[in-house]
Amino acid sequence: MAHAMIEFHGVTKQYQGGQPAVDGLNMSIDKGAITVFVGPSGCGKTTSLRMINRMVEPTSGSITVDGKDVESVPPAQLRRSMGYVMQSSGLMPHRTVLDNIATVPRLNGVPKQEARKRAAELLDVVGLASTLGSRYPVQLSGGQQQRVGVARALAADPPVLLMDEPFSAVDPIVREELQQELLRLQRDLAKTIVFVTHDIDEATILGDKVAVFAVGGILAQYATPEEILRAPANDFVASFVGRDRGFRHLGFTAADAVTVHYVSALSVDADGQGETELLPELPSGPKKWRLVVDARRRPLGWVPPGSTRIVAGGSLFAKGDSLRRALDSALSSPSGLGVAVDPDGALAGVVKAPEVLQAIEAERQRRAAAL
Repeated sequence: MAHAMIEFHGVTKQYQGGQPAVDGLNMSIDKGAITVFVGPSGCGKTTSLRMINRMVEPTSGSITVDGKDVESVPPAQLRRSMGYVMQSSGLMPHRTVLDNIATVPRLNGVPKQEARKRAAELLDVVGLASTLGSRYPVQLSGGQQQRVGVARALAADPPVLLMDEPFSAVDPIVREELQQELLRLQRDLAKTIVFVTHDIDEATILGDKVAVFAVGGILAQYATPEEILRAPANDFVASFVGRDRGFRHLGFTAADAVTVHYVSALSVDADGQGETELLPELPSGPKKWRLVVDARRRPLGWVPPGSTRIVAGGSLFAKGDSLRRALDSALSSPSGLGVAVDPDGALAGVVKAPEVLQAIEAERQRRAAAL
């Protein structure tokens, strides 16, 4: 049984003259897992998150972190002991990327040189080039700013990471990249992450457990994503999850039956020079599309027929991923072939949309027969 890192004991937040923002919340949040708070606007999910680090004080009830009542810790000290990532990244515009990341270690008394060294290491951890360290936030894209925000939250190596709709302000493709990056980070770091979103898709992709909040600050269901999709606790949860639960359920079905094919690939060095064929050509594939990889065989994109320009390759698919991920990778690829990678992110081959759809249909028939 997982150890509870954060516990809500009968927590209510009542603002003057209105209905409770959070009403009698009882919940245990597992250590080393991602717990997602999801629900419509005004349901108390962000209020619940902010009560953990005392940005909002509860009207009644108590919250403990690793067995210690948060009320016993001064708010500033409590906040410095947790990472916090918000929607707008919240970076200080007058400070460089490295100095932004180093903020909390510096507040905790870490010498400037040591804090900046740690900040430089974290750039790589969150998938940013070291050259970005000397830039200012305004010189970064929205997705890069959010990665810096995550690096800053991790800088003091906190056991708890609070994330308040951190990816909702970026475009869908960048959002998916950030979601996958967070899952990769979590595999490496095993933090206790509490993540707020209004998007049930994001909740089911990221959450080890999902807490669905209803208007009035009531916890409607708290379970694994698969259980919520398969067996919504009530009509509210069923309507919030939506009618396409059957398709969402594919997110929990491994794509083991989908064949990964070899494909020709061009290797480009760090300067974008040089081409080396790495793998045999896929006989039945679109031969004029060429897949480009870097020196470590990580996919960079596709080169269209008769062109030398690299086009982004859509989402990636890894062995062990779900049928939904396999389909997403095939449908988002400009060549019609989804790119499959190994655990190190290196090219493993490609998957074909028709074959993924066949596997999905076979899985649907299997489920129907089991009912």
